Amino acid sequence: MVVTGLTLGALAAVSLLAFQADGAVTRTPAAAPAASAAAASPSPTAEPGPAVAALPAVSGSGRRVVYSTGLHQVWLVDPKKTPPVQGAFKVTPGTVEPLPGSYSVYSRAAAGTGTDGLSIEHVIRFVQQGSTVFGFSAAVDPSPATPPADTTPKKTGGIRSNRADGQALWDFAPTGTRVTVIP
Repeated sequence: MVVTGLTLGALAAVSLLAFQADGAVTRTPAAAPAASAAAASPSPTAEPGPAVAALPAVSGSGRRVVYSTGLHQVWLVDPKKTPPVQGAFKVTPGTVEPLPGSYSVYSRAAAGTGTDGLSIEHVIRFVQQGSTVFGFSAAVDPSPATPPADTTPKKTGGIRSNRADGQALWDFAPTGTRVTVIP
C-alpha cells in the first residue's frame, strides 16, 4: 500500500513536470523576438515595449539626450561608452513639440504635478518657447486624473516616459546636459 502511494505520487510529480516543460517549449518562440528586439535597441526597461528606432545619424555629437519629435523617441548617448547608446525608449509628447535644436537641461525636480493633474517624477526641463516649458517626466500613476475644471486647451510641453525610463533619463541627464531635438 505504501509503495503504491509513493509510486502514484512520483507519477503525478513527473506528469506535472512534463506538463510544465511542454508549456515552456510552446512559450519559447514568443519570447525570442522580444529578446532580440531588446538586444537591437537598448532600453533600461525590462518589460518589452514598442520597438525603438536606431539613433539617427543627424543627432549631434558628444554626450547628449536626443529627442525625435517625429518618432516620439529618446536616446541617451555617451560616445565614450560601449555601446554609445546607453538607452532608447518611446515617449508620449505633450500637446505641442519643441522646435528642433540644441538645448541644455536647466532645471530638475524630483517630483511635482503635471499640467494634466497627474503626479510626476524625474522632471527634467530643457527649454521654454513662448509660454510653454518643455521637459521630460514620468507619471507616478499613469491612470487618468480628474480633468481640471477649465476645459480650455492648454499648450503642454511635458514629454512622458514610463517610470523605469524616467529613472534612467534622470540618472543620465544632470543640469547642463545637452538635449538635441530632431524632427
